[in-house]
Amino acid sequence: MDQKTLARKLAELPLEAVRYFDSTGSTNQEAADWAQAGAHDLSLVVADEQTAGRGRTGRKWFTPPGAALAFSLVIRPESHAGLEIRMPEQSKAPLTRLTALGALATCDGLKTYAQARARQVAAQIKWPNDVIVNGRKLAGVLAETAWEGTHLSYAILGTGINVAPASLPLAEELTFPATCFEAALGMPVDRWDLLQRVLAALLARLPEVASAKFIQAWEDQLAYKGEWVQVSALNPAGGSEIPIEGQVLGLNTDGSLELRTRSGKVMAIHSGEVRLRPVDRTGK
Repeated sequence: MDQKTLARKLAELPLEAVRYFDSTGSTNQEAADWAQAGAHDLSLVVADEQTAGRGRTGRKWFTPPGAALAFSLVIRPESHAGLEIRMPEQSKAPLTRLTALGALATCDGLKTYAQARARQVAAQIKWPNDVIVNGRKLAGVLAETAWEGTHLSYAILGTGINVAPASLPLAEELTFPATCFEAALGMPVDRWDLLQRVLAALLARLPEVASAKFIQAWEDQLAYKGEWVQVSALNPAGGSEIPIEGQVLGLNTDGSLELRTRSGKVMAIHSGEVRLRPVDRTGK
């Protein structure tokens, strides 16, 4: 792949500009540097390899050459209804929805790619930011924001998708079981066709990101709904994480995860504060 070929493959999408790297440290960092230098809304960074890719809470994201998709989109909030946030204490709202946007678009792209090849792949969102297939992580989303005083200047929406078996880290490096799209599909995958489909889905859903329809679409793809999960929530006072077990009820209107604990209490878990793990279906 090269810059001109990729631009031609994505030419039908309403992107502002595209930058391609054979190898870079992090597409999110490249996109952030570009945004700081004045990149317009819907400017895209794509890399064949990331040497310092990152996930949530500082985790590393493995992106070897020729085996995965790694891309990041610059989003200017003033161009999109529902993302014009003026106060930093409200910053979780756009981050939560943008994270869901990336995950939903990935599910959509995987589905349409599979359908075009007469296959089926049942992708779900492991709240808040992972896409899983058959109980294994296939993709992750990282949304980051930059502020100028009380004004949200821009957001970076980064996505990493395991495409070929070589994209999977060593088993001892995993914090959750992983898979790749080729394994789920049972055939080789054209990464750049998949990229086009995911981006098309993302751009189609972006105008709905502040709507109840968007939350419903997210909940429809939610993994573990009705099942018992264990959440490790960060202690607001600092120190160790707080383990919580609860049954997944669905999503609140702000995108937080609604759980019913063993005592019957219903509580909301907010994005960026949890590590979600399933427990057996009986809750034992």
